[in-house]
Amino acid sequence: MTERTKHSPGYRIGIDVGGTFTKAVLVDNATYDVVGRFSVLTTHSDARGVAKGVVDVFRNVLEQSGVDPKEVIFLAHSTTQATNALLEGDVANVGVIGMSTRLESLLARGQSAMKSIELAPGRYLKPANRFLVKETLSDETISKAIKELKAEGVKVIVASSAFGVDDNEAEEVVRRLAVEAGLAATCGNEITKLYGLTTRTRTAVINASILPKMIDTATMTEASVREAGIQAPLMIMRGDGGVMDIREMRRRPVMTMLSGPAASVAGALMYLRVSDGIYFEVGGTSTNIGVIRNGRPTVKYARVGGHETYVSSLDVRVIGIAGGSMVRARDGKVVDVGPRSAHIAGLPYSAFAKPEDIAVPKLEFFQAKANDPSDYVAVRVANGTRYAITNTCAANVLGYAKPGLHAYGNVESARRAIAALAEFVDKSIEETARAILDIATDKVIPVIDDLIAEYKLDRDQALLVGEGGGAAALIPHASRRTGLHHEISKDAEVISSIGVALALVRDVVERVIPNAQPEDLKRIRREAFEAAVKLGAAPENVEVTIEVDQNTHRVRATAMGASEMRARQRRDEVGEGEAREIAAKAMGLSPECVALAAATPRMRVFQGQVEERSWAIFRKRRNPVRAVDLDGVIRVQRSHSIVRAVSAQTALDALRRLWEDSTIYNGDSTITPDIFVIVGGQLIDLSGVNSIEQAIAVTRGELDGLTPDVGVALIGIPPSRGL
Repeated sequence: MTERTKHSPGYRIGIDVGGTFTKAVLVDNATYDVVGRFSVLTTHSDARGVAKGVVDVFRNVLEQSGVDPKEVIFLAHSTTQATNALLEGDVANVGVIGMSTRLESLLARGQSAMKSIELAPGRYLKPANRFLVKETLSDETISKAIKELKAEGVKVIVASSAFGVDDNEAEEVVRRLAVEAGLAATCGNEITKLYGLTTRTRTAVINASILPKMIDTATMTEASVREAGIQAPLMIMRGDGGVMDIREMRRRPVMTMLSGPAASVAGALMYLRVSDGIYFEVGGTSTNIGVIRNGRPTVKYARVGGHETYVSSLDVRVIGIAGGSMVRARDGKVVDVGPRSAHIAGLPYSAFAKPEDIAVPKLEFFQAKANDPSDYVAVRVANGTRYAITNTCAANVLGYAKPGLHAYGNVESARRAIAALAEFVDKSIEETARAILDIATDKVIPVIDDLIAEYKLDRDQALLVGEGGGAAALIPHASRRTGLHHEISKDAEVISSIGVALALVRDVVERVIPNAQPEDLKRIRREAFEAAVKLGAAPENVEVTIEVDQNTHRVRATAMGASEMRARQRRDEVGEGEAREIAAKAMGLSPECVALAAATPRMRVFQGQVEERSWAIFRKRRNPVRAVDLDGVIRVQRSHSIVRAVSAQTALDALRRLWEDSTIYNGDSTITPDIFVIVGGQLIDLSGVNSIEQAIAVTRGELDGLTPDVGVALIGIPPSRGL
């Protein structure tokens, strides 16, 4: 047994199922170090689907690393299967049984009747529909509708009742009878608790259409995992950045849509300890861009065929520029980069060739694919091979792709290839490389600016996080041009697999509650907490964020927490000195300029002091804040704050005063602050609530049972600073 396995309490396996490769990493649970990695081609065409590749890759990574399956305490994988099934139209026939009272039937009949849903161009899901009036509901009338739908080839039944989120009895009866008839079934109320019969039914239909395939895959994967001797929980990546256990995936497979980008974000959150930032998953052909805010990825509802669903997924912007994007030139100028990539054109990168291979390079213009413009450029070398000139090649010339990064190639090879283009545009090699990356990042920077504005990020706090194998091709140059700091993930090329291995359990509970009262918030918070625990999170570290939308009356509680196996006391907790250095570095200040403003048993809050000259005479002072936990993770970072160190006994009164001190009253409008309450290691994010009474109700629940003298930290972010 190695020294590593002696000190480690076990290992975590994360598997990312990509479009081309299925990659696995083995992560030491004590240090989070990657101690093994393996990849296989994704098994789209296998009879067992992508599950075959999942099984192959976890077996291989264990064998390669010499780890006993009994030492694996956590196994999770992302999956493209739900997304691919929808895109390819590989779905089961669905029958909808809509229901309402006679009084509601005039509207409900039309709202629950599902028309064809376009899944992808030319691919449609065409549900069959029946409608029943509740006054005539019986086992006989329901069974008759099920029998008719079954005769039409339906394999899955959706039970969707008007106001089913309040009274789900009718839906559950339909589910019972459908299962007795040998069909799979799902209910609208178990997919979401939000009102909106049309959207709720549509989401349930999409879920039902992939239910049989996903259940088969889950069963095969779980059996193979157990056969291999792994008894750890088998978790599946969700599209909103969390994981759920395989039992939940069998019920709500639609939640796994878009879980690929979600996996890379989970890696940024846990591996890089990002609190606020913009992440880039840079591949060879395209780049996914999204936001991490308050240590959480930003989430929106996914759209399918142009229709909104109630499926939460990351708010990801996709652009057609990446590490392998090829250069276009004409009339003596570099005119564009991309969208076609070297991968699609079937050409090798110049930067990854040996210098002697780039002999006598001559510039050629070509069409990458039929109907493409004919101004893509490549170099033809002495032996007749053609090499692409890409963003990665330019990044190597300019020194952005450094040794150790996946994009690092051979600088001399890249220079020789770009020299041929430089002669055509009458510039130096460096100027030509810079022109390439300027054009490429011209497509990235507007997205950065839009996300900073939309999510109200502090520009001087936002970090550009580079992930994926092509990160060095774009992120350092974008950082230089925008003035924003950047960091490229260690093991960036397998960050998605790492993210799966380290992801948190997550669940969301939503309700439409007009005039939400404090008791309503406490109730929905408790429901979200219990949902996360049910999915495998350790109760002591589940955090719940409450958001209240006053316009739509929608209340959302998001619960996140580590699984039981990761909820442990670290042996290498950071001390106050190390935490101060972490905070100071993040603020760009020396440790002497940073003070401990408040502390709880498991988190410390540091404030700095920065004076800025305004209009050449006046000075304004801001106090940046960093809350650092015992793992050294920054949990809150803002460029200005008010911090109060209080006790459990005085916390609610202090919270009320801080709210009043930080609120702006401007005529008829009121602008409320963002407030964070820290109790032990729990971070209570109150930035989504709109009244002090709601804030106090949520906080009181966290204080229940604490002794009066326990330390509590309050952080207020005044809106007057535009933060």
